[in-house]
Amino acid sequence: MNTISEKIKEAFSEGNVLVRLILINVLVWCGVKMLMLVFFLFNFEGELAGGFIKWLAVPAHLGDLLFKPWTLVTYMFLHEDFFHILFNMLWLYWFGRIFLEYLDGKKLLSTYILGGLAGAVLYIVAFNVFPVFSFIQPFSYALGASASVLAIVIAIATFVPNYTIYLMFLGPVKIKYIAIFSVLLDLLSIQGSNPGGHIAHLGGALFGYIYIQRLHKGKDISKGFMKVLNSLTSYFYTTKSNMHVSHSSTDKYKTDEDYNYEKKVKQQQMDEILDKISKSGYESLTKEEKDLLFRISNKQ
Repeated sequence: MNTISEKIKEAFSEGNVLVRLILINVLVWCGVKMLMLVFFLFNFEGELAGGFIKWLAVPAHLGDLLFKPWTLVTYMFLHEDFFHILFNMLWLYWFGRIFLEYLDGKKLLSTYILGGLAGAVLYIVAFNVFPVFSFIQPFSYALGASASVLAIVIAIATFVPNYTIYLMFLGPVKIKYIAIFSVLLDLLSIQGSNPGGHIAHLGGALFGYIYIQRLHKGKDISKGFMKVLNSLTSYFYTTKSNMHVSHSSTDKYKTDEDYNYEKKVKQQQMDEILDKISKSGYESLTKEEKDLLFRISNKQ
């Protein structure tokens, strides 16, 4: 057990944001399943077990949410079913890796959490606005990382829509088509057995799209969130390999005009590269453009 614990700690401390997000989801799932086993062995499966899940899942009822505001965050790390967490983590791993090819870990973490929050908000709003949900609203809860994961999928599909992956039986497919299919599937599934989950997915997707659209225009809407997160902890996303000093010895001699001019030039270069990607795909970039995109993205 000590060896397993040490390996988990090592993977968490040395891994990137993607690895840590997956580890947190898996550890939470294992912890919940172990606790459910204890409830089962002591014949506490009923109300006590259900109450524990409801303590972490986000409720649609505003009165319940008022007394459990933490569920807006905890729900996006909570899974009950094995296949639910399996498919979520596979999608998170596949598209998270593509995301990190072009954008940094801070943006991945922001997209995951803010996308999850957007999913929860849209779910709650929908269940309190549309009359069709009035009968189930007092008893409805949402859980799972799907909204967060779909936010990442849509974000990177918006950033590099022509990025191609190879699917079994289908061959090469551009990720923009996977993103469009995922959104349409959720829209058409709202009338099914899990309307709250599909609505939450759409909230995450909407955030991912808006986030990248604003990023293309030079506005990172996650900066405020990252400042709050930085004040709580910087360890979550900082690793030894990407730690850097924020100011070089020559930066302190720059005037405000010099700094603003350099920032403007870099932003123009970034806009030109992103425009080229949207028109011709990432593969059309030169090596110098790819290096510049990597450097600028890591500094934002």
